[in-house]
Amino acid sequence: MPTIALVDDDRNILTSVSIALEAEGYRIMTYTDGASALDGFKTSPPDLAILDIKMPRMDGMETPRRMRQKTDIPVIFLTSKDEEIDELFGLKMGADDFIRKPFSQRLLVERVKAVLRRVSPKDGTSATAAPKAEDQKALERGNLLMDPERHTCTWKNKPVTLTVTEFLILQALASRPGVVKSRNALMDAAYDDQVYVDDRTIDSHIKRLRKKFKAVDDAFDMIETLYGVGYRFKEV
Repeated sequence: MPTIALVDDDRNILTSVSIALEAEGYRIMTYTDGASALDGFKTSPPDLAILDIKMPRMDGMETPRRMRQKTDIPVIFLTSKDEEIDELFGLKMGADDFIRKPFSQRLLVERVKAVLRRVSPKDGTSATAAPKAEDQKALERGNLLMDPERHTCTWKNKPVTLTVTEFLILQALASRPGVVKSRNALMDAAYDDQVYVDDRTIDSHIKRLRKKFKAVDDAFDMIETLYGVGYRFKEV
């Protein structure tokens, strides 16, 4: 079973969440601050990290920033209730999901399963049903090349590192160039049915996708916005 890292300075949360996830068969590693977590990830990278944004020793904003410099391990952020800045920061850092405190153990378990289902094509494992065969074929659209089995993406032969969610959104767009995808359609492509996200979440992922491609090619303009409708990948 996958290994999950829990990073939170609240030992009650570490204990209760560990018990809930271990009951589902997951292997759990726990850390009480961001600095020790980053050290631990160097030698024992988890399959997924559950990360509290507000922690001592290393600022809660700094931990995920450093994580994303080194790895694209899927991340579920734990955010403070009613604090919009936490949610926005999580999206900026490429969060695969986020949960607001207080939360139910069952909700967290379902979110973990949902993220791992989206990750499973990368390593060939399958937490539930096998991915659709067509979703696993390499996708080539002009200068874009995506390989779902290896979770790799290149633009003009230059690698572009994407999170699981970003990869799935881009794959949904590029699979049908010229066809407009509504935000709801992109949510369906990238998120499990049990995970609720709003329009702003998709917009934030699109913004991050564009930024990553422009970092390797400043002229990149393949993702078009149709205001009030959705997004589309240009035909080539």
